[in-house]
Amino acid sequence: MRAVLMNQPGGAGENMLVGEAPEPVAGPGQALVAVAFGGLNFADTMMRRGVYPHPKGYPMVAGIEMSGTVTAIGPGVTEVAVGDRVAAFCEDAGSFAERCVLPAERLVRIPDSMGFDTAAAFPVQALTAWHLLHTVSKTDRGDTLLVHAVGGGVGLYLTQLAAKAGAVVIGTTGTAGKEKRALEYGAARVINRNDEDFVAATMAFTAGKGVDKIVDSTGGSILDRSFETVRVLGHVVSYGEAEAKPQANLWERLVRKSLTFTRLHIGHIFSTPAAWQEGARQVVDGVASGSIKVPIEGVFPLDRAHDMFARLESRQVAGKLLLRIGG
Repeated sequence: MRAVLMNQPGGAGENMLVGEAPEPVAGPGQALVAVAFGGLNFADTMMRRGVYPHPKGYPMVAGIEMSGTVTAIGPGVTEVAVGDRVAAFCEDAGSFAERCVLPAERLVRIPDSMGFDTAAAFPVQALTAWHLLHTVSKTDRGDTLLVHAVGGGVGLYLTQLAAKAGAVVIGTTGTAGKEKRALEYGAARVINRNDEDFVAATMAFTAGKGVDKIVDSTGGSILDRSFETVRVLGHVVSYGEAEAKPQANLWERLVRKSLTFTRLHIGHIFSTPAAWQEGARQVVDGVASGSIKVPIEGVFPLDRAHDMFARLESRQVAGKLLLRIGG
């Protein structure tokens, strides 16, 4: 079968190419899916560079998100049946291929009314946003959140889901133009960090009170300065380190205001099946009803996987990039 292969870190030439990979076979508890679309995430670019914090090892078939149709099931599978239309976060990678095997309990059934393109565009980012807001932290009506990278994939879902919960979203972006969709999706204020001091702007917006929660994917100096914007007994939720890992003074930042700090990797939610299923139900229902918008920025054929990666790495994308594989 054809697949995007990462032979070793680096991403150029023979390090990442479209080639032939062995056919996967569904084992006990697993399902085989004929992939329609694969969804690209920032984590995929980290795997290509060899800096992903949850390494998979090389060589590997790329891709951690997809949609498609179940074509075979292994012994003991009761969660899905052959012919089911599904979407998935593929924790062990392998979704940028014509066929993919993964644990059946991790598949998310999608309604017939939902296109496979839409279904491949939300599992990682929308479910990450859901669990950031409702599993590893609590989001109440009237809360004020500071969301960094608000114009990116997860940021746009955080904005929608937080607004849906009755919270107020202050967002930041480092790229001009990314504020537009975030504001359309419910952000109350978006700050371009290149034009304004986001700390001063956030404190002004909250009349000096500070925010109840920070949701951060940047780390480094941006996260370090963000502690100035959060109230006493506030919460900081981290899900990435696009700039750098948190600085060494993290303990000092937390102890000054008795803050709580959480670092989420979405794959760890699988250890609590009830939470995973509830998040999947809420998100699928929201996408199907139209109350959660799924922004798709571009669709690339399998042979143009390099172009898709380059587009995401340009930091100019405010939505999802998809790889058309079989749909």
